[in-house]
Amino acid sequence: MNNTMKINNHLKPFLTCICLVILISGCATVPAGENIPAYSIGGATYYPLVSLCSLRRVDMQYDTFLRTAYLSKESNRVNLRAGDSLILVNDNIMHLNSPVDIYEGTIVVPRQFKEQIFDVLFKAPSITYRRPGIGKIKLNKVVIDPGHGGNDPGAIGRGGLREKNVNLDIAKKLNSLLRAEGVQTVLTRSSDKFIPLSTRVSIANKSGADLFISIHSNANRSRSISGFEVYYVAPSVSDTKRAAFTARNAQLNLKNAVFAGSSPELRAIVWDMIYTNSRAESIELSHSLCRVMDSSIDANILGVKGARFQVLKGVRMPGVLIEIGFVSNPNEERLLKTSAYRQKLAEGILEGIREYSQDKALVEASSR
Repeated sequence: MNNTMKINNHLKPFLTCICLVILISGCATVPAGENIPAYSIGGATYYPLVSLCSLRRVDMQYDTFLRTAYLSKESNRVNLRAGDSLILVNDNIMHLNSPVDIYEGTIVVPRQFKEQIFDVLFKAPSITYRRPGIGKIKLNKVVIDPGHGGNDPGAIGRGGLREKNVNLDIAKKLNSLLRAEGVQTVLTRSSDKFIPLSTRVSIANKSGADLFISIHSNANRSRSISGFEVYYVAPSVSDTKRAAFTARNAQLNLKNAVFAGSSPELRAIVWDMIYTNSRAESIELSHSLCRVMDSSIDANILGVKGARFQVLKGVRMPGVLIEIGFVSNPNEERLLKTSAYRQKLAEGILEGIREYSQDKALVEASSR
C-alpha cells in the first residue's frame, strides 16, 4: 500500500481485485485575513503546512514513511522533508535558516518558507462573495448539536443568561432553516435535557450525515473579551490512533468499494485517510463560517482554531464546534438574550454551510 496521502476536499474510494485507490481532491477559498495557527519552536515561528495548503488551494501529498511533503499548484512544485533545511523548489535547491519540522503530529514550516517561498509561488486567490441565499445547499443531512443541557447549564452570564438555553434556541432556528432548504437534520437534543458526550457522538455517527455542527457559547474571566470563533479537531489528535480504534469497532460503508478479506490493517488505513480528509474539510467549513459571519454580524471574528474537544474527536464526518459569543461579555450577553440576534446567528451559520457545500460541489464536479 502506498504511504502517500493526498489532502484535499473529497474522498473517492474504489477497489479493483486487491488494490485500493483513494483520491482526495479539492481546494479552499481564502479569507481576507488568513487566520493560521503559529507555533514557536527553538525560537523560530512555524506554521502547519496542511493549513497553508488548504487556504491557498495547493495540492499536498504527504509520504508518512519518508516524512516528505510534495506541493503542487499549476506549474509550481515544492518538495520538502521534516528535519531538513534544504528544499526543492521547481527543481532548484534552496536553503532555509530553520529546518522543516513535525509539531503535535503535523508537518510545520518556518516563517521564512511561508513568506519567501510559499507566499510568492502560491498567491492567495481573489475573493468573491455570494449574496446570501444564492444557490442550493448541496448536502443531504446535517447533525446539529446544542451544547450542554439539563443539569449542565454551561457558561452563565452576569445577567443570568444560561449557555444551554442559547445553544438550544440557535440550534432549533438552524434546524428550521436547513429543513426549509430541503436538508435533512438530526438534533442531538431538542429539549432541556442532559445528553452525555458519548451519546452525542453515537447519534452523529449513526446518522450517516455529511456534517456535524456543535453550537456553544463562550465565557472568560475577562469580561472585555468577545467574539465568534470556530474550532476543528486539533492536528495533535492522532488520526492513526482514531483509525485503529474505529477499524475494530465500526463498519466501513464506502460506496462501490469491496475489501478483499476485510483486512483490519486495510480498514485502519482507509479510516486514517477518512479522518485526515474530514479534518481538512472541517478547516474549510470553519473558514466559510468565519468569512460569512465577518460580513453579517457586528462582532469580533476570532477565527479558526484547532482543539481537542471530545465531541469532535469522536465524530467520523467533518465537524466543527462553534462558539457564537461570550455570555461573560456584557454586550454580547445582552445581544444573545434577544431572539433577533440568535436568528441572525442561525442564518449566518446557514450561509456558511451553503458556501462550503457549493465550493465542495464545484471541486467534485471538476474532478470527474
